[in-house]
Amino acid sequence: MAISPALLQELEEKRKTLYLAGGADKLAERKKKGLMSARERLDAFFDAGTFMEFGLHVQHDCQNFGLAGKPMPADGVITGVGYVEGRPVAAYAQDFTVGGGSLGSKHAQKICNLMEYAMKAGMPFVGVNDSGGARIQEGDEALSGYGKIFFRNVLASGVIPQITVIAGPCAGGAAYSPALTDFIIMTKKNAQMFICGPEVIKAATGQTVTMDEIGSAAAHAAISGNIHFVAEDEKHALQIATKLLSFLPSNNVMDPPHKPAATVTLDRDIEMNELVPEDAKAPLDVTKVISRLVDNGDFLEVQKDFAKNIVICFARIQGISVGIIANQPAHKAGTLDIDASDKAARFIRFCNVFNLPIVNLVDVPGFLPGVVQERGGIIRHGAKMLFAYASATVPKITVIMRKAYGGAYLAMCPVDMGADAVYAWPTAEIAVMGAEGAVKVLFKREITSAADPSAKEKELTAEYRKKFCAPYEAASRGFITDVIEPAQTRGIVAMMLRNTLSKRETRPPKKHGNIPL
Repeated sequence: MAISPALLQELEEKRKTLYLAGGADKLAERKKKGLMSARERLDAFFDAGTFMEFGLHVQHDCQNFGLAGKPMPADGVITGVGYVEGRPVAAYAQDFTVGGGSLGSKHAQKICNLMEYAMKAGMPFVGVNDSGGARIQEGDEALSGYGKIFFRNVLASGVIPQITVIAGPCAGGAAYSPALTDFIIMTKKNAQMFICGPEVIKAATGQTVTMDEIGSAAAHAAISGNIHFVAEDEKHALQIATKLLSFLPSNNVMDPPHKPAATVTLDRDIEMNELVPEDAKAPLDVTKVISRLVDNGDFLEVQKDFAKNIVICFARIQGISVGIIANQPAHKAGTLDIDASDKAARFIRFCNVFNLPIVNLVDVPGFLPGVVQERGGIIRHGAKMLFAYASATVPKITVIMRKAYGGAYLAMCPVDMGADAVYAWPTAEIAVMGAEGAVKVLFKREITSAADPSAKEKELTAEYRKKFCAPYEAASRGFITDVIEPAQTRGIVAMMLRNTLSKRETRPPKKHGNIPL
């Protein structure tokens, strides 16, 4: 017996009503503001025709404060799975046209169910946040919903990649779910993320601040470091999420989506030699080195505006997907400080849990000196890098370009911290401290008693640099795998990446290490 036309008509009408979300007027209003609807966001993210919705007919069951019987299509959140560049991904988008995208128990349940599905299926999880916060009418049920989401964010951490797009308000407790995910992408306009807004801050402290100062993408990208990417708009944010996923495996037991060429190319890149300044003290823009090292000069920099003295990014080197960590001498002389240590350590740990080889480009004169750094806990923060590198079991390849001094040398993953191979350019200097400083400490008497102290100091500095800082000295002691020409770097790193992809390393059994936080 065929299904009746009346039932099919009823199904079609219900879907149309639910797809209208908060109503045609609210959808039109968003369009006038240049904003996409929740469904348009997911349509733009997924490959055409692949999205399968979960929980379209879910409705809240709140009986309080006038919500009884009030329809909330899909309970204000669209959830489901689809394909992104041919790979399965789970995603949700909060719908601001339905109750301001507020989170209640059913809304939270839909997100939790999707997260559990993503973990079981082993697929990345992406959320688009645009919500007024907890649904006040549901009281502690709404708070419970947030707690359940946070718990699953932690369960999923290190199992599947988690990405959050902030495309509207994200306030109070709601901000902690994005903070528990791996990467946050935030739009320049129409998006805010904060715990306490300007009014609350003024009432509590008397301090007058603007939303831009505490909750904007610019503030989070450059000052707090809470977010990883700034997008021009929603469409751009979803494009960033797509590119980010292109470097990552779907889960922690899969290899990254490597695209290795049939053979490794060892051709020399003469232009790499020309990037190195003749003056050892002259700034070197490490992004130019990265551009020549990676395929087609294409890399995705993470936290570009935060802790600029270190660069972290995803790229491919002759088809192998990698994470790159590089000192940036063009900013703060490439020193490591509190923020740079935090930025690098978390990136190292992400690469490790998702099987991404790590390539380190080293040009570091030391940790940034100063009272602010010491009192801010640079010892504890710097130790995070040491912990992260030492605990990482993925392939680790280090290239020492120029300076590598003291504790900062150790913090950038030499052989003693677990590097599988360490290469040095002829310009590399590896020592406890720079030759100038060492000579002043070790030969103070000889310099001051010389007929020409300045000439004597230059003579001793050149001698010390040649004898104690040259890469050949470190290589003679087994600390350097080889001293190479900069032009050889891309080919040699590519070859070593291929050789270490099958690397397996076990560690003593334990719940987890206790990283200094």
